[in-house]
Amino acid sequence: MTAAPVEIAGACQRDRAGIRRWARNPSAAAGGALVGLIVAVALVSLVWTPYPPLAVDPSHSLAGPSWSHPLGTDQYGRDVLSRLMAGSRVSLYAGVVSVLVATVAGVPAGLLAAQWGGVPAQVVLRLSDVLYAFPALLAAIVLSAALGSSTTTAMLAIGIAFVPVLVRVTRSNALVVLGSDYVLAARAYGRRPLAILRRHVLPNIATTLIAQMSLLFSLAILAEAGLDYLGLGTTPPTASWGDMIQTAQNYLSQDPLLSVWPGTAIFLAVLGFSLLGEGTAELRNARLGRSA
Repeated sequence: MTAAPVEIAGACQRDRAGIRRWARNPSAAAGGALVGLIVAVALVSLVWTPYPPLAVDPSHSLAGPSWSHPLGTDQYGRDVLSRLMAGSRVSLYAGVVSVLVATVAGVPAGLLAAQWGGVPAQVVLRLSDVLYAFPALLAAIVLSAALGSSTTTAMLAIGIAFVPVLVRVTRSNALVVLGSDYVLAARAYGRRPLAILRRHVLPNIATTLIAQMSLLFSLAILAEAGLDYLGLGTTPPTASWGDMIQTAQNYLSQDPLLSVWPGTAIFLAVLGFSLLGEGTAELRNARLGRSA
């Protein structure tokens, strides 16, 4: 009767210890704070922004920072702060779509390649090499021509370009786990290959995959901004950070801050997810060092 409370208490202690280790890691703490801030801004923008992001006010075009418009307005008199807040949703959506596509396709392929070995593994690796050699920008152009320009279309192309990364990361880490003694014991016990992958391999490589996905998330945000800048991503007038930079370049002499604000937002988002991925990897390496 007392076993369950003891197990719950032990789990709570492990959780608290994990939180303390996370807080003491500079990369993880800083990355988590930045990512948390961006996510909070995106959530708040769903229900409130200082002004409607698409509201046009020609009488206040290219106005500098003021009490009524803390970051100024753009060439159409739209509030820059409101558009930055709305643009955060687009960037997070882009990261989620691209990383989800890469994860759904890359992780199972990497696991199966590690489990099967031989010819099937070589087929998976060669297919991933083909995807890796195909330029993501060209894929975005092809998909945009076929399906029309949109955030989802652009991020499908970026997600496909990320698949080979997760295939190789998953396979290399899964091979290490598959060679361990407890997996050999599970095989001797008669456990099926898919059960071994699900119960033994995937939980042990999950931290590495999370760290890699966080890094890919940062690259997806950067890629989305670049594609928007080229006109291959989010279509105007929807607010996006890349499109804000593209339109601001025509007004650099009149209001250089128009390009500074979205550029800073992109920098902080990329930095946050990069630090989060790096911190997660450092925590995993430290845990492995203590258990060795």
